[in-house]
Amino acid sequence: MSKADRVAVVLNGNARQVTDELVESFDQLVGSGDLFLSRSLEEAHRIAREIVEAGYPVVLTGGGDGTFVQMVTSISNEARGRKQEPPSFGLLKLGTGNSLAWALGAGTSRKDVFADLARLRHDSAHRDVRLIEAQGLLTPFAGAGFDALGLKHFHEVRSVVRHLPWIGKRATGAVSYAISIPMLTIPKLALRPRMSVRIINRGDAERLDFRGKPQGESIERGELLFEGPCIAALVSTIAYWGFGVRVFPFAEDRPPNRFCLRVVATSPLHVAAHMRSAWKGTYRHENLMDFYAEDVELQFDEPTAIEIGGDPAGMTRSLRARLHPAPVKLIDYAAP
Repeated sequence: MSKADRVAVVLNGNARQVTDELVESFDQLVGSGDLFLSRSLEEAHRIAREIVEAGYPVVLTGGGDGTFVQMVTSISNEARGRKQEPPSFGLLKLGTGNSLAWALGAGTSRKDVFADLARLRHDSAHRDVRLIEAQGLLTPFAGAGFDALGLKHFHEVRSVVRHLPWIGKRATGAVSYAISIPMLTIPKLALRPRMSVRIINRGDAERLDFRGKPQGESIERGELLFEGPCIAALVSTIAYWGFGVRVFPFAEDRPPNRFCLRVVATSPLHVAAHMRSAWKGTYRHENLMDFYAEDVELQFDEPTAIEIGGDPAGMTRSLRARLHPAPVKLIDYAAP
């Protein structure tokens, strides 16, 4: 069988669910020559070169949104540098947040993951998905404020929970989020000054009403979309943030040449009091502002923590988010 008829599987060797037993099972299913294990950014770049050189038509990533972001960026850059068409991508739900896996309907259990893998080796129906280019990475979502701080607290709590007797082996990522968000993130946001940001429109944009419908005239390039204090400024082309949380309820109806921009200028305690509706995507408030945009620049008054694709991305005073011009082919799990 030629490489053109095979599927490359890239697993994040640092993901909790990627155990030696799992790797061995994958190795038997896909063949050792088609299985790649990445534990660092350098390894990800090397794997990307090997995959593009070999001409794999489909690449499956296992390890969460961060693994997908690193691999789709490295492989797409490598393919463009060689003037080749990038492969189709699929996700195996083996990470923590798995926002894209939720959006694409990937299986949730380990049994589902193996079923998805077995099916996708022979059936790779896909759909075109637009991604956002942020700080040189291709990602379905990124942001500053609540989400970046929440991720920091999540990793701190998870490192503690993992070492607890009995519960450590059974705790899921959702358990760590359930502890960290209400006990660390929301109290800290309530006590400290809010993040101050200027969001400048660098492309075409429009404000949305409470129903997600455009209101008023289109916003000109160079105009301010928002200026002032807020607890989060987020961009996304998909509805989910992780664990089925619909942070971007209007993403599914967005025009194909736009992404969603959401500015949360409400009180963190108000969000906490309406956590259930926020989780379902039905939370509304006059200080919760939504836009469709194609290119925005976020300018912060001071160095601010950001996240890209669910992974912490350091501190910065500016974040440029642009809709990537070329759609990425993603495996559609809902396809018949």
